[in-house]
Amino acid sequence: MSLLEIERAFKGYGPKWNRTEVLSDINIEVEQGEFVAIVGFSGAGKTTLINLLSGLIAPDKGAARFEGKPITGPGPERGIVFQNYSLLPWLTVHENIALAVDQIFPQWTPAQRKQQVEKYIALVNLTPAAGKLPRELSGGMRQRVAVARALATGPRVLLLDEPLSALDALTRANLQDEVTRIKREDDTTIVLITNDPDEALLLADRVIPLTAGPNATLGMSIPITIPRPRDRKTIADHPDFKRIRLELVEYLLKSAHNRKTTLDKKLVLPDIEPEDISVSRPPFGWSGRRGPIRRSEIKTAEVEVEK
Repeated sequence: MSLLEIERAFKGYGPKWNRTEVLSDINIEVEQGEFVAIVGFSGAGKTTLINLLSGLIAPDKGAARFEGKPITGPGPERGIVFQNYSLLPWLTVHENIALAVDQIFPQWTPAQRKQQVEKYIALVNLTPAAGKLPRELSGGMRQRVAVARALATGPRVLLLDEPLSALDALTRANLQDEVTRIKREDDTTIVLITNDPDEALLLADRVIPLTAGPNATLGMSIPITIPRPRDRKTIADHPDFKRIRLELVEYLLKSAHNRKTTLDKKLVLPDIEPEDISVSRPPFGWSGRRGPIRRSEIKTAEVEVEK
């Protein structure tokens, strides 16, 4: 039995007369200890998919299950890291993480909860910044706080909703290394949503493409056969990297091409005629309209004048 799964799920938004079907016939199974990456275009419905897995939303049709039981809402066994950090700005690093730990482990003593917070602050290398507010941190440091907060609650699955997409290249590379190290040390099951095929191939055990929307669906799962540890400096030279990347990119581009449609529409052009140069213009300085004179504008009228 899979740890986390979605079966025949559909999800759309809006009223019936103007509804957008975002996801169609979604099927995915995630095993204990796996690192699965889902790659798709921006706007394809990746966040909607991660929200289905987290329980933040429910499918219109189909089912989402954790250990065979229906997912009816968010739960501590599924930690999520959002793209926009979602830190409380008036709380320090320690306090942001402690807020989550206090909610999940109220039966623990204060000393146990404090030890849990400090453990995961150290895991993401933020111990020197534990007393700082979010505004005093860089984007990469804020994202590490979000990761530490999710891990500190002891989730069975860590859901990453494009957590690195807004970061600069160097910070993104550092955070990728952090995620790899955390996975190695904590052995947490991870589902990563990303729009970067190279990031997926560097981090994950297998990659699944999400077709272009609307009505996006998941393609065939592609196992990543590149041995670990993976070095970003040399991974591109591995023959499996080139093969898997080409297969993934071609599938995504083909799905985008198939979404294009041809629209036949009758256009009504404005009734425009060239100016009739045989008709003289009004004299210069005349207060009336000085626009072009066309045949359609010339009208004959009879006017009666009393003498």
